[in-house]
Amino acid sequence: MSALACRLLALALGLALCSARAAPEPAGVASGFPDAQASDPARLGWMVGAPPPPDRIIRFEDGSYWRFPALRWTASNFRQLMPTVAVSRGLGPAAPLPVALREDLDGVRFTPLGTDRSMTWRQALDANYTDGIVVLHRGRIVYERYFGVLEPDGQHGLMSVTKTFVGTLAAMLVADGTLDPARRVDHYVPELAASAFGSATLRQLMDMTTGVKFSEDYADPNADVWAHGAAGNPLPKPQDYSGPRSYYEYLQTVKPQGVHGEAFHYRTVNTDALGWVLARVTGRSVAQLLSERIWRPLGAEQDGYMSVDSTGTPFAGGGLNTGLRDLARFGEMMRNDGRFNGRQIVPAAAVADIRRGGRQADFAKAGYALLPGWSYRSMWWITHNEHGAFAARGVHGQALYIDPRAEMVIARFASHPVAGNHANDPTSLPAYHALARHLMQAGR
Repeated sequence: MSALACRLLALALGLALCSARAAPEPAGVASGFPDAQASDPARLGWMVGAPPPPDRIIRFEDGSYWRFPALRWTASNFRQLMPTVAVSRGLGPAAPLPVALREDLDGVRFTPLGTDRSMTWRQALDANYTDGIVVLHRGRIVYERYFGVLEPDGQHGLMSVTKTFVGTLAAMLVADGTLDPARRVDHYVPELAASAFGSATLRQLMDMTTGVKFSEDYADPNADVWAHGAAGNPLPKPQDYSGPRSYYEYLQTVKPQGVHGEAFHYRTVNTDALGWVLARVTGRSVAQLLSERIWRPLGAEQDGYMSVDSTGTPFAGGGLNTGLRDLARFGEMMRNDGRFNGRQIVPAAAVADIRRGGRQADFAKAGYALLPGWSYRSMWWITHNEHGAFAARGVHGQALYIDPRAEMVIARFASHPVAGNHANDPTSLPAYHALARHLMQAGR
């Protein structure tokens, strides 16, 4: 795989797959990489100085910004390296998040998946290369930690958690009648009529049950994901480049494969296509729509921002960056049936539909061995566990985990060296559930 190909993909998809490996690792282990302490970007002194020493400089154009451990600095500093557009919080006051910090959570113990040896909540944070984490219980911050170069007023890449925001916006427009989930995608975006997306329904797009030909085999230099990355890359194209030059142009080239509506297939291009639908029907970009419909009403304390392609189109599949507390505010709003900051932001009917989940049989066909019984709905991951938990998930450990029964929300930023969630799920999912049980018992 060439350095240029790695750079194109990393920019367009927000994935550090050039340094990741496909094989699952044992719980709490990222073999071949320095651990959380040794890779701490503050300790390593990346980008410190005027100018920094040559071996501490991280650059965009040479791909160094996405090599581990430099990735750990980059994840908290995307805006310094690539073009972005703001997700404005507006000029109103921030919605308060009451603070009632607890000292008993670091010692909560759990057993990682696939092992018989327990570990503590605090140990799991290092195992998962956590950059920042906030836990809300009954709407109050009970735990908050930052690591590396992330500060409370900093912003961090959400990676594919971005998809959940886009799916939520679509669910809102379905609830208010602007979008009809039974309509075909080409009804809303005629330019997609000849693509694989054109004959899919909006619901199939929202739930990623489309039948599209799109390989995300990153070890294959001829996989479709490389062409997608090249199209979305805002850097000047090579003179001999003849492919699509934007996300919208690329989406029109996607071919059909399989049958719509039969199985869950996680494909980033589905969210890009959904973002196009949202922009077309509202006349607003995804970044503008997110600001107007969620970020401002939420009372976010910081602007967010999104990476864009060469035409200024926000990357709907993974380009959002936010502050940690604002991600927690979004989760608390969803926990409370779409209500927060004194107003109904997401229609309660849309939240209820998300929490009911999608068809578990469709999800099972995707073969997620660590997620038995889960489903996917409007770009949310639904656990169907006894607490009714649901989540947003992004590569390298980004997570928003909502446990309604425990009245708990966990927002986490991370920069795990392995992109796939299979690398951190064994030490993340049981940790979340153990913390939920602990908070429920302590709150009796």
